Amino acid sequence: MLGNLLCEDREKDSVSENDRTKVHMWFDPACPWAWLTSRWLLEVEGVRPIDTTFHVMSLAVLNEDKDIPDDYRTMLSGTWGAVRICIAAERKYGPEVLRDLYTALGTRIHPLKQEKNRDLYVAALTEARLPVELADAADTDEYDERLRESHHEGMDPVGYEVGTPVIHVPGADGLVAFFGPVISPAPKGEAAGKLWDGVLAVASTDGFFELKRTRTRGPIFD
Repeated sequence: MLGNLLCEDREKDSVSENDRTKVHMWFDPACPWAWLTSRWLLEVEGVRPIDTTFHVMSLAVLNEDKDIPDDYRTMLSGTWGAVRICIAAERKYGPEVLRDLYTALGTRIHPLKQEKNRDLYVAALTEARLPVELADAADTDEYDERLRESHHEGMDPVGYEVGTPVIHVPGADGLVAFFGPVISPAPKGEAAGKLWDGVLAVASTDGFFELKRTRTRGPIFD
């Protein structure tokens, strides 16, 4: 009898695991809007059966051929370090390390508003239990080819009239790529779950492309 119960429990666990929804998110650690979306997805994991996989994109790559203000291009030049470190970590240790590394980097860059420099990178790597030598990747183009590949894997399906955040979620005909959701602040608990339910609803609607309004507040980190 006990053996049958254990077998049933294993079957339930297997079914539960198979029923979990996979969502993919592309981020540049410098983007405050991507940061808020990532915090929302982590909240959703607590109230809905989803698993989030994080991937790297680059604001600098996204805008390299665009006509943008000089001050914005100057800002983008300072974003290479963090994305290069992330892609180097992914290449050496697998995509699963990006979750903790992104959290460590993003917490320092956004809520704590620390300067993006080697001290920040070393502290973030230490927190994520990764070798601090990965900070050396910030100053080399060794991983730029893989960075561009990862960038295009996320951005090509959604198109280039948008920026970040980008998520890929299950839709009517496989994965659907969206820009957004752009939120401030990131909802928590069941409110996060309800927003996720809405994302799945529009993703499953054939022909749905856009739902947008003007932003009336900046990023709120709480």
